[in-house]
Amino acid sequence: MAQAIAAMPSRRPASTWQNWGRLMVLPYIVVFLLLVLYPVSYGLYLARDPQNYVKLFADPVFFRTAINTLIFVVVAVNIKMVIALGLSGFFIHTRWWIKIVAMLFILPWAVPSIPTILSVRFMLNPEWGVINTLIFNLTFKDGPNWLNDPTLALSLSMTMHIWKSLPFWTLILLAGRMAIPSEQYEAASVDGATRWQKFRFITWPSMKGIYLTSTLLSMIWTLGDFNSVYLLTGGGPADLTHVLATLGIRYLRLDQIELAMASIVVALPFVLPLVYVMMKRLSK
Repeated sequence: MAQAIAAMPSRRPASTWQNWGRLMVLPYIVVFLLLVLYPVSYGLYLARDPQNYVKLFADPVFFRTAINTLIFVVVAVNIKMVIALGLSGFFIHTRWWIKIVAMLFILPWAVPSIPTILSVRFMLNPEWGVINTLIFNLTFKDGPNWLNDPTLALSLSMTMHIWKSLPFWTLILLAGRMAIPSEQYEAASVDGATRWQKFRFITWPSMKGIYLTSTLLSMIWTLGDFNSVYLLTGGGPADLTHVLATLGIRYLRLDQIELAMASIVVALPFVLPLVYVMMKRLSK
């Protein structure tokens, strides 16, 4: 017995670096518990009553919001990613003026969202906004009431989202293009391949994986885009441009915190499958 105990490996004391590592991780654990785990757990606790979902589904604003969210995600993400794919083929060229254009192109993504979107909202004001003032000076006619038409307001919110996030996804796809060996294009040129054939048989097969993964990640981020809708339209007019990311604020303003939490929980079936599929792709 004594020999068996003696043969057991003794636990080494933690090194100084290990102790420092634990100390550095401790603030992250505290922040995670206080600012992530506790709020999420408390929100799920508030949304636990089934009657909350009965009231939520009985609210006509919720169904309009669900349709808006579907339109917002499907239209905005696909337009954004297709344009980003095309622009990545433009910015891969090394001409000096293209580099200058690329620097200007990145600005919408680099500047803060709140002042940018509020500035656009100011420009769209129907009475004294810059855009309608310019329209009146050129045509002597009043411009449209941009944000008081639900279809136009939601379209402008999608345009704002696309304009703000397009540079980021263009850079991601540009990095994917730059990873393709130039010898493949040179060989295709020798064989007489057209630009479309080069894209179809070289570019797209090489970038399909990063394009699909970027699209999934973009869908997740678009579902959570609060600024593009709320700062531009406030969910109006008449709560007709809300998306799931902004609907909770409506219920909070009405002092219905349980419905606000329920609206967030309802969004999880949209988000979790996308997260699962994306993680499966990344694990490969």
